[in-house]
Amino acid sequence: MRFFRRRGRDEPADPRTAWPRQEVPAEPEAAAAAFWRQWFALLPQVNAALGDREPQRIEHELCRAVALVHPDLHFSLERGQRAVYALVVSGQEDPGLRPYTDAWKAAAPEEDAIWEYHDSVPPVPDPTEVTVNLGAHRIPLGEVRVVAQVDQAEAVVDVAVHHPLLGELEEAARQAMTFLPLDATLGERLAAERLRRVETAEAEPSGTISLLELRDLVRRLAGHEPVGGAD
Repeated sequence: MRFFRRRGRDEPADPRTAWPRQEVPAEPEAAAAAFWRQWFALLPQVNAALGDREPQRIEHELCRAVALVHPDLHFSLERGQRAVYALVVSGQEDPGLRPYTDAWKAAAPEEDAIWEYHDSVPPVPDPTEVTVNLGAHRIPLGEVRVVAQVDQAEAVVDVAVHHPLLGELEEAARQAMTFLPLDATLGERLAAERLRRVETAEAEPSGTISLLELRDLVRRLAGHEPVGGAD
């Protein structure tokens, strides 16, 4: 379950939580160290807010802390796979932000029973068990079907994504529901590395596969073992 995410650069600021844009730090390692000092200072408040299911209480403070690393980073608090919660700080596969997320991850503490840490959005253990609530629609990802065309020479995959409800959605929601199942299945990093063209298929094409079959295909292409839930 995603609690919240830092707003994107093109999204309007919320006047209740807006602050002046911070300068880009010159030293990623020093910026990462500053974040982790702030994180440990905030951790009692973060745990209490999440325990009360009121994450908005600490959103502003966490936004400021993440901006210490780099002002263009995104973050989210998730349900963890190995721990209760996961903190995700992502550059959305922007190469210019990779030194900052690398430094952030390198300085991260050891995982424990409460927190795990990711420098890109991880895959969910089983995307076919996820149901997305989108307006009046409940969309089970288990009903998503994908056509996958593999380019062995380039080691990439072109995909077309189908769900029976895609034709009923507005354009923005349809685009979101095209990419969301792929990120949930592969994780942000593997999807960015191995998916080339992504299309929406409102009518189900022939020769489709499930999301879990897509995961196995892409992980084999990348030389990964197809183990569910691994980063």
